[in-house]
Amino acid sequence: MLSNSLIAVAALLANCVSGQVSGQTSPPKYPAPWIDSNFNWQDPSPVPTNGRTWADAYDKAVEFVSRLTLLEKVNLTTGVGWEGGRCVGNTGSIPRLGFPGFCNQDSPLGVRDTDGNSGFPAGMNVAATWSRSLMYARGAAMGAEHRGKGVDTQLGPVAGPLGRTPEGGRNWEGFSPDPVLTGVGMAQTIQGIQDSGVIACAKHYIMNEQEHYRNPGASNDADGVSNQQGYSVNLDDITLHELYLWPFADAVRAGAGSIMCSYNQINNSYGCQNSYTLNYILKEELNFQGFVMSDWWAQHSGVASALAGLDMTMAGDQGLASGDTFWGSNLTAAVINGTIPQWRLDDMVTRIMTAYYKVGRDVTSVPVNFDSWSLATTGPLYAQDPNNRITTINKHVNVQANHKQLIRQIGGASTVLLKNTKKALPLKKLKSIAVIGNDAHDNPAGPNACSDRGCSSVPNGYPIWTLAMGWGSGTANFPYLISPITALSQQAAADHTSLKNASNNYDFTAIAKAATGAEAAIVFVNADSGEGYITVDGNQGDRNNLTAWGNGDALVAWVAQHNPNTIVVMHTVGPIIVEDYKNNPNVTAILWAGLPGQESGNSITDVLYGKVNPQAKSVFTWGKNRADWGTDVIYESAADPLQIQLSEGVFIDYRHFDAAGIEPSYEFGFGLSYTTFAYSDLRVVKQKAPKYTPNKGKTPSAPTFGTLNTNPAANEFPKNIDPIPLYVYPYLEGPVPEGQPEDVPPGSQDSSPQPVAPAGGAPGGNPGLYDILYTVTAEIRNTGSVAGTEIPQLYVNLGAPTDPVRLLRGFDDIEILPGRTATVTFELTRRDLSNWDPKSQNWVVTSYPKTVYVGSSSRTLPLSQVLP
Repeated sequence: MLSNSLIAVAALLANCVSGQVSGQTSPPKYPAPWIDSNFNWQDPSPVPTNGRTWADAYDKAVEFVSRLTLLEKVNLTTGVGWEGGRCVGNTGSIPRLGFPGFCNQDSPLGVRDTDGNSGFPAGMNVAATWSRSLMYARGAAMGAEHRGKGVDTQLGPVAGPLGRTPEGGRNWEGFSPDPVLTGVGMAQTIQGIQDSGVIACAKHYIMNEQEHYRNPGASNDADGVSNQQGYSVNLDDITLHELYLWPFADAVRAGAGSIMCSYNQINNSYGCQNSYTLNYILKEELNFQGFVMSDWWAQHSGVASALAGLDMTMAGDQGLASGDTFWGSNLTAAVINGTIPQWRLDDMVTRIMTAYYKVGRDVTSVPVNFDSWSLATTGPLYAQDPNNRITTINKHVNVQANHKQLIRQIGGASTVLLKNTKKALPLKKLKSIAVIGNDAHDNPAGPNACSDRGCSSVPNGYPIWTLAMGWGSGTANFPYLISPITALSQQAAADHTSLKNASNNYDFTAIAKAATGAEAAIVFVNADSGEGYITVDGNQGDRNNLTAWGNGDALVAWVAQHNPNTIVVMHTVGPIIVEDYKNNPNVTAILWAGLPGQESGNSITDVLYGKVNPQAKSVFTWGKNRADWGTDVIYESAADPLQIQLSEGVFIDYRHFDAAGIEPSYEFGFGLSYTTFAYSDLRVVKQKAPKYTPNKGKTPSAPTFGTLNTNPAANEFPKNIDPIPLYVYPYLEGPVPEGQPEDVPPGSQDSSPQPVAPAGGAPGGNPGLYDILYTVTAEIRNTGSVAGTEIPQLYVNLGAPTDPVRLLRGFDDIEILPGRTATVTFELTRRDLSNWDPKSQNWVVTSYPKTVYVGSSSRTLPLSQVLP
């Protein structure tokens, strides 16, 4: 039976080429791989500052797990329910060993739902710096703040959504639609977080690309009927590997301790019980050694999700504050009746604790000192228990350190200068300026007036204040927010510059009065988005359009009509249509400032006045029309589940624009500076690399740790405990049911040695993928009059007619003094030059000639050479 099952799986994998059809199914893959106890691979991930290698962390985890009872093991895998603890997500504790359980806390840009923390720039902003050092520094600072609050796992960074559609509501939480840039952002952020002694949770794995219909009840069809199932993204194996999986491979290679599975379905199997994406792709092919955590209520089954590779369920209950659970008592019963073998439970817990020891949580942890449900100093210890005694729940620990300096630096370094004519920028000591637009101003009720930054009921139906982060669970409270008008007023006062401003986007009389006669008119516009549980101005997470919000486009045109030196600053969650701005001769400069965080006003003032020379490059393409991107959110559907067909394959963002021959307003990787650069002397050197060897052999048998007492009487609810309402416990509730054979897929309980994936072999995939095949160098000269940082970019054409025109494969940030020349060096790995082959389930360097390009953007590539 086992051999037939494996043959069937192999056949399904080999034929899993085209998934862009409705009803496409995800092939089964069992059993769930157990953590690699041999560690006979060279660990590619860095050892955290206070942490350990995977092997050393595993040894400590095994020692700990071997001492646990069945109930204690179940307690570590299962969340205690919504508001069952002080963090957004909490597992059960082990009082006997003094282990408090896990504190899992949002967000990917700061500590959510507390005070004394920083509001960092969004992921797309730090990506726009194209600076590995700033990506790492931001991760380390966020990790330090989570550590200081007592958090074990920071729920970030984000590679899903990748950004398939520009309207996607949560794109800003991630980095870029390009998998290489996102992969670097993921790796650097994870290393920073984990060097600070906190587990990073890479999310949302995988294909979580729009908010509409992402989970049951998330959207309504045209008749107002709610969907009963989350949408299914249907894609082929090539698209999965060459595009969406790429940054998660980088996350695993960087040593991520946790990965969060997504709400949606992948080829009609839910992300948190998809045995192909969890067992085969993540744990076998990418050799992931950490634990898989569900998104909150993304678990849709008990036994099936455990056997498919889920290791920790959040929030633990089946629905918000329901008190019911798929695991907890049900997981205890499933182990007792043999439906879930001990080795699978032991592997769940061992993975969790290995990640814990990997980052040194036993050394760096402090008790949780905040409460996600209240900013008050005192309150009930359990928010769902109204009769609980009042105690101190928030110690108001300030964890900001000097992070405001880094935030200001990233804000400036991530501001993309798209247009600069008539020497409009940088500004000098002008006699007069006008600052126009609601986006320049403060929220009179304070920057945190809207829960999770989602203002669903505001004047005129949209936020009438400056935008510095999107909305949803990916947010944090601001300690303060420096608005542009505040910073620009201070600069104007220092320069003795007269400043006029107009804050109402619809008061055209006041706007004309402010703009007329000013030496420069700086107009601020924005466009917001976020998570789908909040609707803002009719936008249910995803953006309804790609225009500026709050009459912004008309505002720009009106200001430009009254001032020949109009400078546009955009705080947006992604691209908007800017072709009219670009072509207006009175719009002399355009800057994209994104979502820069708490130092927003200071950062943009630094750039406008030349204290910071722009280095940023756009992390997405700016189309002239909405249709230019070739993809879009599906807002209404009668199908349940909605079938999202990825017929475009790997051709999203600039890959699509290039293949379709569409001229954008501004291309991916584009960005101006206050100086100029010249490229020359491209050199390519072939390196001696070993031959690529597919991974072969079998794993060891699944280990078990300790002896479990499966006597039902030993696992019943203790009579001396007064249960907390809606709290999820591991204790049995009633008689143990008999195991149901139909709940157990063939091979899922098998603990014997298993064949390894050909493309596996180490975290991140086969080690041979990262062999360096070529070294590429080029010379870059600063031909201007001021020092500046250039972002040289390397692209590759893989040669086949079905391949994208060009693919980003390398970049660097190099500061160069005027008149000086610097050398940039790129290393091309086997992975960089490979295509995914579904038949062999491996990466292959094809025989097609391959060309490298080096330049300042995806369409300004003055240097090129065919690889020898």
